[in-house]
Amino acid sequence: MNSSMIEQVKMSTVGGERAAKIPLPPSFTDPCQHRAYLKQRLAAAFRLFALYQFDEGLAGHITVRDPVEPDTFWVNPVGVHFALIRASDLVRLDHSGKLVEGEALVNLAAFMIHSRIHARYPQINAVAHAHSPKGRAWSAFGKPLQPLTQDGCVFFERHAVFSQFNGVVHQQGEGDAIADQLAEGHVGLILQNHGLLTVGKDVDSAVSLFIQLEKACETQLLVQAAGADAQPIPAEIARKTRAFTGSDLVVWGNFQPQYEMIARLQPDLLD
Repeated sequence: MNSSMIEQVKMSTVGGERAAKIPLPPSFTDPCQHRAYLKQRLAAAFRLFALYQFDEGLAGHITVRDPVEPDTFWVNPVGVHFALIRASDLVRLDHSGKLVEGEALVNLAAFMIHSRIHARYPQINAVAHAHSPKGRAWSAFGKPLQPLTQDGCVFFERHAVFSQFNGVVHQQGEGDAIADQLAEGHVGLILQNHGLLTVGKDVDSAVSLFIQLEKACETQLLVQAAGADAQPIPAEIARKTRAFTGSDLVVWGNFQPQYEMIARLQPDLLD
């Protein structure tokens, strides 16, 4: 995003005067303070997933790289409903699967998928995966999404279909194969017959992208169900749109109102 676009996002004009700036991503000099912040964002992400009904029994997980020990990551304990997760409930694993902090068990698929992505891509600090209703339905087609709307352009040429469904992910090789699909700089994956996965430089981005990907799947399903020929956005315009809506600042910013909403409604998540 160029400087003029950043200014457009950071402030608006009301009556010829500058309005208040929107929040910008924080920076930290204390890694431990950064850790506490990330755990609160991660707990909020799970509460949002519950609110949007992305939970499905024991399935689904969101992870974030630890800023103090970057070869470890935080994840949800297995068997705890997303709607009940607090920052203090989160557990920490290293890339070999060793439990570093916390006492609860962890979903094996969470480790096999997320550890391979965190280990391979140092620029990816957060990974979100769930068997969300619309994403799960669209995944059965084994097809990528079309750029049908402005919002959907975020994923134009930045998502892929992982078509190798072999059942529940229990092997490291399967996690590596999923990680391979991110080599082209994709931010989202449609896991065929399975669900959705998104990645980001922080929890806020990975989760806001997941919510957008789920909604893009819903749009595609609705359009397809209408039975009429859809009119996708031309590639050149889709790329131009993506340059703005898919920028780091906008993707991060999309999470902020949702965080404020869930943190006010459910302040116990910060415990």
